[in-house]
Amino acid sequence: MSSLPTRILIVDDEPPIRRLLRTSLAAQGFQVTEAANGRQALAEIESSAPDLVILDLGLPDIQGQDLIHTLRRQGSSLPILVLSSRADEQGKVEALDLGADDYLTKPFGADELFARIRAALRHRLQSQGELPVFRSGDLSVDLVRRIVTVREVEVKLSPKEYDILRALVAHAGKVLTHRMLLNEVWGGETDIQYLRIYIRQLRQKIEANPERPQHIVTETGVGYRLRTAE
Repeated sequence: MSSLPTRILIVDDEPPIRRLLRTSLAAQGFQVTEAANGRQALAEIESSAPDLVILDLGLPDIQGQDLIHTLRRQGSSLPILVLSSRADEQGKVEALDLGADDYLTKPFGADELFARIRAALRHRLQSQGELPVFRSGDLSVDLVRRIVTVREVEVKLSPKEYDILRALVAHAGKVLTHRMLLNEVWGGETDIQYLRIYIRQLRQKIEANPERPQHIVTETGVGYRLRTAE
């Protein structure tokens, strides 16, 4: 990995939010640039090539969802961390479906912000490296041999359970919406209740305590995330 500092672009039209983020991120050694609207953001992405974008959805010129759509249509894999108000759940889901990697709900804590940034950057490295074996805590998934082990004991999964876990592994650390998982595993031709049933079965097999899952985390009203090792 490069020794250069990670470059983060903050895209938000509220100066106090940008100032808070800039101060917090700079204190952690990140190199920070800012944009107050979508057009500035696109110009900054082209000129400075940031490693990650923190994006407010409610921009004055281009909606955050449209900015995400533009970047993904151009083939960009730039990690995008969305800022969202709790009342804007539909906008948050839409942003994730369009290709955002994660989201933060305002107000948010610095520790959570840093954890989400680390997860998004790890996901980018994993997607570039295509590691054949995924490991996080006591969970290991061999994507070549299709072997899943928990605490070094092999776990037998049904084909659909494995397909769900494989999709989560492929995007480990990233929020996958219900729609994304339904499309990837069932081609979109099923009900969300089937997904919930299979997630519950999968947790029974890989979680030490299925009622308090440590691997497959529910993002309420949105979807699921597979935690990655810190």
